[in-house]
Amino acid sequence: MSNPLPELTADEIDAAAKRISDIIEPTPLQRIARLSALTGAEVYLKREDLTAVRSYKLRGAYNLIVQLTTAERAAGVVTASAGNHAQGVAFACKAMGIKGRIYVPTTTPKQKRDRIRVHGGEFVELIATGDTYDAAATAAAADVARTGATMVPPFDDPRTAAGQGTIAAEFLEQLGRGPDLVIVPVGGGGCLAGVGTYLRERSPRTAILGVEPSGAASMTAALVAGGPVTLPEIDPFVDGAAVRRIGAVPFQAVSRFGGHVRSHASLPLLTSTETDSGAGSFRMMQVDEGAICTAMLEVYQNEGIVAEPAGALSVAALREIAIEPGSTVVCLLSGGNNDVSRYGEVIERSLVHQGLKHYFLVDFPQEPGALRRFLDEALGPDDDITLFEYVKRNNRETGAALVGIELGTPDGLDALLSRIKASRIQCERLDPGSPAYRYLT
Repeated sequence: MSNPLPELTADEIDAAAKRISDIIEPTPLQRIARLSALTGAEVYLKREDLTAVRSYKLRGAYNLIVQLTTAERAAGVVTASAGNHAQGVAFACKAMGIKGRIYVPTTTPKQKRDRIRVHGGEFVELIATGDTYDAAATAAAADVARTGATMVPPFDDPRTAAGQGTIAAEFLEQLGRGPDLVIVPVGGGGCLAGVGTYLRERSPRTAILGVEPSGAASMTAALVAGGPVTLPEIDPFVDGAAVRRIGAVPFQAVSRFGGHVRSHASLPLLTSTETDSGAGSFRMMQVDEGAICTAMLEVYQNEGIVAEPAGALSVAALREIAIEPGSTVVCLLSGGNNDVSRYGEVIERSLVHQGLKHYFLVDFPQEPGALRRFLDEALGPDDDITLFEYVKRNNRETGAALVGIELGTPDGLDALLSRIKASRIQCERLDPGSPAYRYLT
């Protein structure tokens, strides 16, 4: 018979830290000079991308599995994951000799699937189903009901959240004091629940900022509604945080953090105390997927850090908030499992976000030289054609074409639009987010 689930407390997180210490080494807390200069604060990255499975998810998975009874271990474990938690479960299964079945969405990058197999070896079976985490979770739940195996939730279990909360115990010890602000990426909410619970008890004056991708803001929706809600649709690009519905356990913990929960970042982020209880502020915000891509590229090009989209959420937030000068900020860089084949899309989304990449439908007149005239009349000296594709492939130079233009600087757009308007060629700009934009690009 399984033991009753423990309560998520700082004491339980300390106990989890002892349980996992034999297999998980502390990750570095690294001061980043560029981000410190950018913000005027002392910015540190908690490098969870440097764990054995390149994400913090190993902490929660191992803390849960190591507590299973002999009978539960014999029955095996099951989990659903977008990829990182699956690697943690696979690693733990192999380390403890426990059989596991792992369900992942079909959208999980190949790099993550390959790593799951490497970490789990003969002890795990990988099953891809559905195109979202929620579809994989449904399949995993059916497996548990059918086989009697133990579910290892990626976030909706106090043992998982406690393991993930050990991150906070580590950086408090490494820093030697409580930081003014901690920025935590949010998917299902387990990490925020664990880290926030520990900080509220051990460093109560530390402000907490939870960051979600704008295409999957399930925690903000839950806090507004007063309980977990299922989002009608999500953008799966930030696969490590693309969760349609947060867990009940994380919601219960996060709803106790107090402070003012706001979903917009335009207001100053005060690092001084802000609640009646004397606790540091707690806020949620969303970051555009394009801004996340820009952060991924910047940490790679400047610090040589490979961050996956969810892993760069906290860094992306730095450009969109006001931070009290001189304060100490810890950003959780939660994972580095990024498939190199995705960088083309990452660059594309970043350019669009920065206002450097624009798309047009150009209706060329049915006369020779129309394409040449467009190039001469519309493009500026720093503009470049990065995509040119006729919509009707059998009507070249006398039909509509999809044209992608990359500008030298974002402020070059007005001049480009003016030149296009002055020309005799009919041209329609495709706005990001419009149905035509999503279909054609």
